[in-house]
Amino acid sequence: MDLILLLKAAILGLVEGVTEFLPISSTGHLIVVGNLLHFNDERGKLFEIVIQSAAILAVMWEYRVRIGTLISDLFSNNDATQVEKQVSGNWIAAEISPKKSAQRFALNIFIAFLPLAILGLLFDKQIKAALFNPITVAVTSIVGAVFILWAEKRQHVVSVETADDLNWKDALKVGFAQALALIPGTSRSGATIIGGLFFGLSRKAATEFSFFLAMPTLIAATVYELYKERALLNSTDLDMWVVGFVTSFVSAFLCVRWLLRYISTHDFTAFAWYRIAFGLIVLGTYYSGLVNWSTS
Repeated sequence: MDLILLLKAAILGLVEGVTEFLPISSTGHLIVVGNLLHFNDERGKLFEIVIQSAAILAVMWEYRVRIGTLISDLFSNNDATQVEKQVSGNWIAAEISPKKSAQRFALNIFIAFLPLAILGLLFDKQIKAALFNPITVAVTSIVGAVFILWAEKRQHVVSVETADDLNWKDALKVGFAQALALIPGTSRSGATIIGGLFFGLSRKAATEFSFFLAMPTLIAATVYELYKERALLNSTDLDMWVVGFVTSFVSAFLCVRWLLRYISTHDFTAFAWYRIAFGLIVLGTYYSGLVNWSTS
């Protein structure tokens, strides 16, 4: 048992879990930390797939009741029911069908998933070859921070109160925003949440839709990457995978719960300043020669 390797696994699992659903880029942090730990080879890339799957399970566990209700409604024969719905600050009577509402939500997730899936399949190799390095991460981290600060400073007119209120056009817009996350350092959650704010979603709606969109997106990415790297599967790495998986799951679960509470009373400005500091540190250590960041 290699204790140093297990420590690296725990550190990277923690990094993945903490950063996956915050608007600070998990991929970017894994590239930087993996570089520092000298764990960014092919074996390390397979390990990242394992810990990413743990983060997916964490958010699915947090939303397990909502997911169960959604699946149940999709296959139910419930008639329309009367509810009260808030529109422009006023509560009005509305008639909804749980089945139709679930179908619309599922369709919106699928529509939002498509842009990243298509562009990822077309340009995955080129993007990874050219952009997966700490310097790109540093630059995009700072650029993304500027957009977050802009989003928080501008007047935020809310036209979509909850994730259930999205129409297919809203979903497609968020989907194209998510596609920006193909560039490392951009942040998938940051692109979808901040993009959602620009498109008129409330902070709660943007965050919740981002979490639900993460499920098919990350599951598809995990299955795809696992298939590509299947030749690297080795039972001797099982202890490393277990440590990384558990660390990632626990930290992601706690982080998701914390973020849901945080956004009820705070905006995302603090994450923007963190991104700027993170990017400047990487660039500063690179140009000063303090850290020999790999750019290949």
